[in-house]
Amino acid sequence: MFQRVDVFKLPCTGPADLRAAESLLAQGLLRAEDIVAVMGKTEGNGCVNDFTRDYATRAWCDLLAPHLGITSTAVHERVALVMSGGTEGVLSPHFTVFARRTVETPAVSAGKRLAVGVAFTRDFLPEEQGRLPQVQATADAVRAAMRDAGIEDRADVHFVQIKCPLLTAEKIRAARERGADTATHDTYESMGASRGASALGVACALGEIDVAALRDEHIQRDWSRYSAVASTSAGIELDNNVVIVMGMSARAASDYVIAHGLMRDAVDVAGLRRCLRTDFGLDPDEHAEALQARVVNIFAKAEASPDGLVRGARHTMLNDSDINATRHARAAVGGALASVLGTTELYVSGGAEHQGPPGGGPFALILRA
Repeated sequence: MFQRVDVFKLPCTGPADLRAAESLLAQGLLRAEDIVAVMGKTEGNGCVNDFTRDYATRAWCDLLAPHLGITSTAVHERVALVMSGGTEGVLSPHFTVFARRTVETPAVSAGKRLAVGVAFTRDFLPEEQGRLPQVQATADAVRAAMRDAGIEDRADVHFVQIKCPLLTAEKIRAARERGADTATHDTYESMGASRGASALGVACALGEIDVAALRDEHIQRDWSRYSAVASTSAGIELDNNVVIVMGMSARAASDYVIAHGLMRDAVDVAGLRRCLRTDFGLDPDEHAEALQARVVNIFAKAEASPDGLVRGARHTMLNDSDINATRHARAAVGGALASVLGTTELYVSGGAEHQGPPGGGPFALILRA
């Protein structure tokens, strides 16, 4: 038996606009029971109080629940819903839907193809977020998602998308009342701590770092420890980690392929061009039409370099008290990637703690084979 994955990129006019999905479901081009994951870019601020993520998540739950014959709450346990806020600059709000079904024979016979697996951690206590318990539970979930995808070799994992929780004032107070302390008392900083711990969980699962040597104090401090395929996004709408593993498998019968690379800094489009040429045989300048016809989406991380420099020149993203640095970074990286791919419906997520080298971040491309 083989896994067949279909990928749909759907435009929207707002966080709850699911008309494109409704149309596919009505036409029978997409079956609700096949949907395993939805990744959305919503037009909020991407910070603690970005409720567009929760709004979009609820809309998807309400849409899918009657089709699946379950409650809206139960949809969370069946479908990996990852909403990333922030579509600054030229980024366009959209949803990417992953559908999966089992087929008896592969549609093609040319090697490995795209496979997708999902897994969920338990809910975390406030004092566990941004610390080793979150790292360890995430690593276990990544391994479970690999099994779900039918990916045996860690080298075949090209992207791990995680939605993780953040701390609110209420959660911090609840921990204190139980005599526990949280990794940080700043709700915004808790987003980075949760993202960082989740990314290190990916690195542990894939053998990118030494698990035995990892300590709580390394999270958000030792930037030499990172994953080259992790993308983590924190949100107010959940208390656990939702894990989506994307990779290549010989047991996949998909019409899609995936590859990944690293941006060394916010303007490193050379890494993207290199990936297109090496992994897909496409030169973005010579094959612009073919590229736009084949690209489904790119998933990328963006970060304001913590040392305050981009290629030796000073940047001011970290000093702006009006607009958060993650918003600047998404806009910058989104524009850079769009200039190469010729589309603005891109999944660019801010905050790349332990996700690629400092100031840079991983990316993954899904193309039609």
